[in-house]
Amino acid sequence: MRRTERLFQIIQVLRRARAPVTGQALAEELEVSLRTLYRDMAELIAQRVPIRGEAGTGYVLEQGYDMPPLMLTADELEAAVLGAQWVAARGDAALSRGARDLIAKLTVAVPRELQPVIVDAGLRPISSRQRPKDGFDVALVRQAIRGQTKLGIEYADETGAVTRRTIWPILLAYWDDVRLICAWCELRQGFRHFRTDRVRKAEPLGRFPESVSRLRRRWEQERKADRSVEKPGQ
Repeated sequence: MRRTERLFQIIQVLRRARAPVTGQALAEELEVSLRTLYRDMAELIAQRVPIRGEAGTGYVLEQGYDMPPLMLTADELEAAVLGAQWVAARGDAALSRGARDLIAKLTVAVPRELQPVIVDAGLRPISSRQRPKDGFDVALVRQAIRGQTKLGIEYADETGAVTRRTIWPILLAYWDDVRLICAWCELRQGFRHFRTDRVRKAEPLGRFPESVSRLRRRWEQERKADRSVEKPGQ
């Protein structure tokens, strides 16, 4: 890896980390010696990259710093295109359009030498399963999560029986062939999962009182507790 690429990689590692990163951990990830790592850090700091080093703790990239947006490696670009292709094939209409627009913008904006990575991409998602069609605009769910808004839905179970629910959506989960709305259900007074292809109708209602992030933490804790009591073979 050339030094310039390594300097950008250091910034990327610090950017994605949620806690200080030690010099040893950085050196191991970059496969360089600690001495080389310290020289690289000194170079970044000399270039006024806002990195803060804390003795015995590690390095932190201060908030607000951003690199030039298109300084991407071939691997990073291929990952972005693969992810966008997956979303284009499985997202709702608005999300699929956004994914295709993203690929088009990347094609125009990246340096010429990286354009073949997009045009002749060697990775692409393929599925032989036919995904069930949704009976409503799934973009409503994404809007409800962002706006912390309740949804009133008519939901059909596996037998076709329809019930009216008021839900607090917190997550839209994408499986290979179906999508699930993870939500707090007022009818059941608990977290439930609703397949989007079984939602017959959906309409936004008022805001729900608890924050999405707090509800997600509760949902994750319940899932973790459920997994902990499962026995092998069940």
